[in-house]
Amino acid sequence: MTKALQKKLNDSPVARWSVLAIVSITMMCGYFITDVMAPLQSMLETNFGWGGAEYGIFTSSYGWFNVMLFMLIIGGIILDKKGMRFTGTMACCLMLMGCALKYYAISPFFTLEGSMFGIKIQVLIASIGFAIFGVGVETAGITVTKVIARWFKGKEIALAMGLQVAMARIGTALALSITVPVSKYFNEISIPVLLGLGLLCIGLIAYLVFCVMDRKLDESLKDTEAENEEGFRIRDIKLIVTNKGFRLIAILCVLFYSAVFPFLKYATSLMMNKYGVEDDLAGTIPSFLPFGTILLTPLFGGIYDKIGKGASIMIFGSLLLVIVHICFAMPILNVWWFAAIIMVILGIAFSLVPSAMWPSVPKIIPQNQLGTAYSMIFWVQNIGLSGVPMLIGWALDTYCKTGNPAMPYDYTLPMIIFACFGILAILVAFMLKAEDKKKNYGLEKPNIFVG
Repeated sequence: MTKALQKKLNDSPVARWSVLAIVSITMMCGYFITDVMAPLQSMLETNFGWGGAEYGIFTSSYGWFNVMLFMLIIGGIILDKKGMRFTGTMACCLMLMGCALKYYAISPFFTLEGSMFGIKIQVLIASIGFAIFGVGVETAGITVTKVIARWFKGKEIALAMGLQVAMARIGTALALSITVPVSKYFNEISIPVLLGLGLLCIGLIAYLVFCVMDRKLDESLKDTEAENEEGFRIRDIKLIVTNKGFRLIAILCVLFYSAVFPFLKYATSLMMNKYGVEDDLAGTIPSFLPFGTILLTPLFGGIYDKIGKGASIMIFGSLLLVIVHICFAMPILNVWWFAAIIMVILGIAFSLVPSAMWPSVPKIIPQNQLGTAYSMIFWVQNIGLSGVPMLIGWALDTYCKTGNPAMPYDYTLPMIIFACFGILAILVAFMLKAEDKKKNYGLEKPNIFVG
């Protein structure tokens, strides 16, 4: 009877799509805060005297605790041991705490001066807040991914993950497009962060609604799936890391995302310095990327569900990534409309790879190890998200200053660095495809099955 009821609940479109909508709202609110400071780089320099290196330190702080203290891996273990309701709620609270500290650091209430460890106090406090937030949003990310894997197993899993990513990209797009206008309207740089703090409260409430639904599901299933989650053992970590397919996906993830998310942190500045876009509109062109993924990621996810070809999709997406950064690096067509076209192509690449990569993990890793597996992938990803912004900030301050106050930086070298990450991603994607052929993970096969 329990198995029959479980099958019936898994087949209920209303239940699974409602859950997807609720947890996607939480992630959308989180990703707004992730990128809300990116369009403010020039204003931070003007208002507070932040240089490129200091902005790089702040941006890299997102992964400090996740990488150096292994908090993301610990979060994954907690997820597999304690479940999705506890871990997700904890993650939302961490996001709120970190965002509040970041808001305080750039708000009118902040009056501290001086430096510590060679870093301005203001930069350090904002960075600590961003680091705490980073633990929360990344833990929420792996939790929501496992939620989708549970509710959509054997169903439209890639489409569901694509839609969740699309909702998250709405948060990114809003952050890139409205932050500067809102700051100027209120004549206060911290207002967008305060707005994000309010959105995080909405995200927490949404996740608590999911917890109620998920608890009722567990009760109706007589805790069948909860027992499966408790099957995780610490020694299972060895099984995960010794899996070559898992290692290749983790490496592909860090290479690909290192050429996208750190790029977005500097994309507004790129538009101003290379393409001469006014600061009010400079964040609008980078926002084309997340807006494009809103439609394309679910589309490509649906294709993966129905026809497969996951590894091939990852190869093609990585190739587009390289082409985009080479175009940004070349001294041609330094006009806004060309930048907009290239950004749209980057959006296609940014839709292709995640739409195939994240749904491929459950084909390689068992369900009871999935939370830890995702957390380890996110941990490796955070190494790139922490190190690459510092690398780009250092490159800008050391090699890329032009001496022109109107356009102080030349972004050729940073774009070449991003292109190199893309080239390595292509090589790893080919290796993953070969490993799939050898081990028969099914990455090239459809996700939807009957039974």
